[in-house]
Amino acid sequence: MKASHIETGETSKISGPAAGINRGIAVLDVILRLVAIASTLASAVVMATSDQQLQFFTQVAIFNVEYGDFSTLRYFVVINSIACAYFALSIPLAIMHIARSAAKQSRALLIIMDMVTLGLLMSAASAAAAILFLAHNGNNSANWNSICNQFTDFCHRASASLIGSFAAIVILLLLIFMSTAALARS
Repeated sequence: MKASHIETGETSKISGPAAGINRGIAVLDVILRLVAIASTLASAVVMATSDQQLQFFTQVAIFNVEYGDFSTLRYFVVINSIACAYFALSIPLAIMHIARSAAKQSRALLIIMDMVTLGLLMSAASAAAAILFLAHNGNNSANWNSICNQFTDFCHRASASLIGSFAAIVILLLLIFMSTAALARS
């Protein structure tokens, strides 16, 4: 009897405890995606609005630093914006998994897209972290001075932006593990 269902392409609905667990995973999936939207949006906005001016010699020389001065930080803002849009667009599919806990293909699609987004977010956050590490500490071997001694507000805002991006990375890892577990149960 079971072979005839497979040959005709019919899939059996999950019932019992597995359906309840998959439904709970789907609800948690939606909640985590909403948190990831807030995290990546806040990260992109904080970085995009971080700038600071310093006046030297009683307004004769004005030095300005902003995120646009660093191509790595521009990349960081763009990738966080893309990730935020992806999370927003993936919410309807995640909501569908609450009603249809046996949806395998859409769950597999979400896993693949989550992994792509994870790779992009990790590359952007890691590159921005490297630049901000140099901004905070400098590099004596290369004669690069720390700019965060003078531009403290800029560095604090940029560092705070990294926290949101790394939080989204952790959320993505959780989403991938949860979706994989739900896919294995179905």
